Amino acid sequence: MTELPVTTKIKKPDWLRVKLPIGEEYKHVRGLVDTHKLHTICESGNCPNMGECWGAGTATFMILGNICTRSCGFCAVATGRPLAVDYDEPQRVAEAIYLMKVKHAVITSVDRDELKDGGAEIWHNTIKAVKALNPGTTLETLIPDFKGKKEDIQTVMAAAPEVISHNIETVERLTRQVRIQAKYWRSMEVIRTLKEGGIRTKSGIMLGLGETKEEVVQTMQDLKDNGCDVVTIGQYLQPTQKHLPVQRFVHPDEFAYYKDAGYEMGIDYVESGPLVRSSYHSERHVFPGLGRKEWEQSKKMFV
Repeated sequence: MTELPVTTKIKKPDWLRVKLPIGEEYKHVRGLVDTHKLHTICESGNCPNMGECWGAGTATFMILGNICTRSCGFCAVATGRPLAVDYDEPQRVAEAIYLMKVKHAVITSVDRDELKDGGAEIWHNTIKAVKALNPGTTLETLIPDFKGKKEDIQTVMAAAPEVISHNIETVERLTRQVRIQAKYWRSMEVIRTLKEGGIRTKSGIMLGLGETKEEVVQTMQDLKDNGCDVVTIGQYLQPTQKHLPVQRFVHPDEFAYYKDAGYEMGIDYVESGPLVRSSYHSERHVFPGLGRKEWEQSKKMFV
């Protein structure tokens, strides 16, 4: 087993400074989330982009409650015994998306390993409810691994969201410490199952937990080999003192290196930067070829 080294707290660099959430649109979204008793990963995950995204009238909704059955070392979402499944939640999420008038929505969930189907039925019903009430809205779903059960993954796929994402989070060597109940190759198999089902696929990686440059590139290659279309790469930020410490703050130039490496190996869309999170700019990830086209154009400018 690889042990993550214990480090003293490192000072955040200037490129990780974010603005506090303000503005009328932010207040509007805040009010809707509170009124409809919805959970957002923006809040539960302490996302640094919450001000920017909510200010634009968008949010990432978290279904199946806000208590997770897993205890990942990086995640700010509470761990414990979840409450009973709320079968009215799919309709409430759909209504909130309708009221917010968003053109693209992201839905994620906690892990519900205690449920026979891992929550797949609620996932299916939520996607269907959102689509029924918001036919013009594109949808990304960020799913758990469902313990690798293909029938549960296929239940989500059957509801036909535009993008299905499953985050690998870290490199193979660090998976056991970072994602305690998860498995690196099981997650890769989830991506492969989605791709074989004709779904546009996506995954995310966090940096700053002790991984090497070579390991990050290998993880990107593994994702590509298993059919991943979109890869997001961002800086890990420690939510509380009880979570894994940051080993280093990765410089923006290194993020730029991974972006180039990803496109060069054939990944369709690479989003790489210190403040990038899985749902950041996700409305752009729906469109095949968009990221690659923009990257190729930017390279021509410097030729």
